[in-house]
Amino acid sequence: MASTLPMLQPTKVLAGKDYKEVLRREMDGGKIPLSLGKSCPVKCEFCYEIDHAYRETLDPPKTTDEDWKYILDYISRKPTNPLQFWCIGGNEYMEWTDLFLHPKTMEWIEDFLKYTDKNITFFTVGFVHVPKIHQLAAQYPGRINFELSAITLSQYRERLMPHAPSVKHLMKVLDGPAVSSANFYTFDDHTMSDDALAISRVNQKCVLWMGCLTPVRGIKDDTAALMRQGRRHLAGEARRIYDAGLPNIQTIHTEAPITAFLNRKRIVSAFDALELEKRDTVVMAKSAYKILNMYRKNRARYLMVPNATLGGDSDCTVLLTFDDIARCLTNQKHVYIPKAMMQSGRGPYTDIAGVTVEDFMKKTGVKARILHKIDTKFANTRLWRNGLLKNYVEDYVRNPLTQSYEDLPLPA
Repeated sequence: MASTLPMLQPTKVLAGKDYKEVLRREMDGGKIPLSLGKSCPVKCEFCYEIDHAYRETLDPPKTTDEDWKYILDYISRKPTNPLQFWCIGGNEYMEWTDLFLHPKTMEWIEDFLKYTDKNITFFTVGFVHVPKIHQLAAQYPGRINFELSAITLSQYRERLMPHAPSVKHLMKVLDGPAVSSANFYTFDDHTMSDDALAISRVNQKCVLWMGCLTPVRGIKDDTAALMRQGRRHLAGEARRIYDAGLPNIQTIHTEAPITAFLNRKRIVSAFDALELEKRDTVVMAKSAYKILNMYRKNRARYLMVPNATLGGDSDCTVLLTFDDIARCLTNQKHVYIPKAMMQSGRGPYTDIAGVTVEDFMKKTGVKARILHKIDTKFANTRLWRNGLLKNYVEDYVRNPLTQSYEDLPLPA
């Protein structure tokens, strides 16, 4: 797919390298880099990998038994952190694919659990062998984090996931100890809420991981429209689930504006602790911009930066790129940038596209001052701390301040 080349282009790090360099880089980032040797054949309409031209990738060929031995040996030599879960699939220097379409994946998962003392996590739309996956979960309790991408059980499933497993198969995957969490979304009335009821009837122990999907660059117009339709129905669907009183843990991972509002007090206190001056220019995405204009108007110069690299409706400071920032500069000589946006898997002080803060300063002539306290640990803690559906319903949907927040104007 053709895309506009970014103004700030990263240094290519894979040119002329053996594909095992890709494997090593992914493994050093906590990934288990299996490969289908081709683009993902599932072709989900909402996939965020439809256009990943913003980052350099060099996908390895289809993983062989010899490759697997190399991967297993390399990971086995890494020190074991009991809190770490190694993720199947590379997503920094490889294209993200559903790796359960590889005929050896189930066998290699068993190898990983048998020959290492490490934990494993994986995502799939359901291409797992039943009952083998339940057998492994029972045999290795606490070492598997299985996040099932149910997405939708409604009439939209065939449209969005034409090559995904059937709902009947999905329910067999859910009916047992394997699935840690099932994620699914709202698209209309009685989509997410009906899915929650159906999944809970089969499995009361898995986490219900809900929300709405955000259109990004490359998503088809009609699919993007459906995602935005889901956003409009999210509050009503969440209330239905809240009122149902299901026994499962219920999380809702909302889009950035809602997450920012739910964390408004902590965002403001963190900002106050930075002790910035009124003339200081601070970079942020529009969700943080709205919070600070609501509670700390004119306390600094807020440079609102759209997530142009990812396109669509994305609105997250962590996912900004230096190119995004460069395109918004006017006469600034210095800008303050949260460290969180330069802690990608590409390397320290590097954005998701692979551009470093040094590149940014050299090519723009603008001095970047890093807000070290606003790092990924801070951002991730904020994301999860108020992630329960209960928080969303009680402190957003039913909060009288919400309308004022949503009505705040944004700069043109």
